[in-house]
Amino acid sequence: MSLLYENDNGIATITMNRPQALNALNTATLKELDNLLDVIAGDSGVKVVILTGSGEKAFVAGADIAEMKPLSALEGRAFGKMGQAVFNKLENLPQPVIAAVNGFALGGGCELAMACDLRIASDKAKFGQPEVSLGITPGFGGTQRLPRLVGKGRAMELLFTGDVIDAAEAYRIGLVNKVVASDELLATAKAAAQKIMARAEVAVQLCKAAINEGLNMDLASGMAYEREVFGLCFATSDQKEGMAAFLEKRAASFSGK
Repeated sequence: MSLLYENDNGIATITMNRPQALNALNTATLKELDNLLDVIAGDSGVKVVILTGSGEKAFVAGADIAEMKPLSALEGRAFGKMGQAVFNKLENLPQPVIAAVNGFALGGGCELAMACDLRIASDKAKFGQPEVSLGITPGFGGTQRLPRLVGKGRAMELLFTGDVIDAAEAYRIGLVNKVVASDELLATAKAAAQKIMARAEVAVQLCKAAINEGLNMDLASGMAYEREVFGLCFATSDQKEGMAAFLEKRAASFSGK
């Protein structure tokens, strides 16, 4: 198995599990992840997803270079299309996804982390898009998600040079949300997941949808989309409970409905 999966009381953990290859992404792994994401999307028992890598060295060190080296132009395009489709599916899961980046997140690994909603990094993590040193461009969304996260100028510098940066620099430029000691990484990710799970589930999922859809729209269209999801919230029992709890000065008890 290229992936390990468990659901612990609503927190699902996906572990990229090819430690002998620093968890590099090959076709089999991408297909396995694609199938697993379909399962998660349809599982109401999954509230938050954590994605991490096995071993201490790598989150995902990149796409599998041995598999890519002999590809023709058409085969390379098809490989990029597949990777993009899987990462788009990850990005658009209903549930929030937290990347717990435990080591190298290079090339496809950095692109995988960027397809997640939040990124928590170990202080030993490394990030980069070094594809130009291999004679290629990023193919799984790196040229599109990186500038959206860190801005055009910083993205161009990283993409043109292929430089690898440490977790502190990734935090400074806005690529990651938080940096913690390596032995605290999963506990921190689970604490973040628990905090999200304590909020109104439908509202959290609609926030995610509004952000993802709105980034692909002009401002007026995005605002219109926001109005629609805002209105939908008033059809939920969680909205009634949340506002009642606020007025009654007590903690809300959300049902996810």
